[in-house]
Amino acid sequence: MDKVSLALQLILSLSILVVLHEFGHYVPAKWFKTRVEKFYLFLIHIFLVKKKIGDTEWGIGWIPFGGYVKISGMVDESMDKEQMKLPPQPWEFRSKKAWQRLIIMIGGVTVNFILGIIIFAGMIYYWGESYLKIEDAKYGMVVDSMGMELGLKDGDKVISAGGIPIKKFSAGAVTKEIVINQAKEITVERNGGEVVLPVPTELVSKLTKYENKGKNLFYPRTLMNIMEVTPDGPADKAGIKADMNVIAVNDKPVTFQHEFRQILQDNKGKEVNFTLISSTGQDTIKKGITITDKGTIGIAMKQLEFSSEKFGLISSCTKGASMAVNFLGDQLKAFGQIFSGKIKAKDSLGSVFSIATMFDTGWDWRVFWNITASLSVLLAFFNLLPIPALDGGYVMFLIWEVITGKVPSDKFMEVVNYVGFFLLIGLMIFAVGLDISRLF
Repeated sequence: MDKVSLALQLILSLSILVVLHEFGHYVPAKWFKTRVEKFYLFLIHIFLVKKKIGDTEWGIGWIPFGGYVKISGMVDESMDKEQMKLPPQPWEFRSKKAWQRLIIMIGGVTVNFILGIIIFAGMIYYWGESYLKIEDAKYGMVVDSMGMELGLKDGDKVISAGGIPIKKFSAGAVTKEIVINQAKEITVERNGGEVVLPVPTELVSKLTKYENKGKNLFYPRTLMNIMEVTPDGPADKAGIKADMNVIAVNDKPVTFQHEFRQILQDNKGKEVNFTLISSTGQDTIKKGITITDKGTIGIAMKQLEFSSEKFGLISSCTKGASMAVNFLGDQLKAFGQIFSGKIKAKDSLGSVFSIATMFDTGWDWRVFWNITASLSVLLAFFNLLPIPALDGGYVMFLIWEVITGKVPSDKFMEVVNYVGFFLLIGLMIFAVGLDISRLF
């Protein structure tokens, strides 16, 4: 069911983005009285559903990814070659002025970027912003294996990266400063003092790969504190109450939640001795409890309190625009670092399968819309790259036409579009191959 949930979220997200992207082309095309022959969601030419309304055939295909609009007189992989041999007609794309064709071609990416802003703004307005302040993480962090390679230790607090203060407890913010902004050092608060840790160059690409697997450098270190006991669970049957707390397991002291979770995982299906203390701190109790095969005993532990902030309509729109612009800037930097060799392409590229794993298996709408907004901005960026067969390829040649007054021949456009098309197919196959290789 988890895989079905991820697949459905991916299809829904991409469908929203593709339909609105194609409407970004469709609306200005109709505005300039250009005939749109087909408007399709999903791929494959044997269509599941199709209906002609006016000059346009609307359809839904069998393969639930992608989509396109077919505009009369436009040189692309779906063009009618016989039609292109005839003189340009008033309703055709090729008969329109260069500035009109330019607006039609940038319509899709414009819609995607604006959509990203709207979704980010809507999320901020509806949910606000929740975060953990550095000062509220009183016991610092629990460090993962990659964090240890960077020199981090349990109990540390990262207070700056590359000279940029880290005000919120966020592994993602630290990773961004290292990978995207190329921070050469991070500063941590350790045992009441500050320690500067250099970032080894060879770890940057490894960190990119690590993050793409959905892993974090660290997470908050939290004290043991039983908040709730599940009725009829192992802990409840042993007489454990919410006002008690675990201080040792098999006589081994336990202070933090991550230590306790690790003990449970290491002793699945076994009976262990728990030492507990009452809320008054005066009574010590020992209980023998059998841990389930899933590594649980039926208790919920109290978590750190996050700060929350609500925003009005105007401030939400401003913050949404800032989030979209910052995300786009990060993608530009990452793209440049791939070309410069600072980040390995094989560690940062992925196909739709990688995208699917970003969603929450429980269908968390906040996660869904955050990913959809990010993908919308990413789709705008990717489509504007000056690669033939992408919107950016057409835009590049249209700008050339506006500047020089020279119109590329249909034959030239046909050839470069096929080159671009097969280049994109090759890139997709490469990305799928990378995803498959990551399984082994």
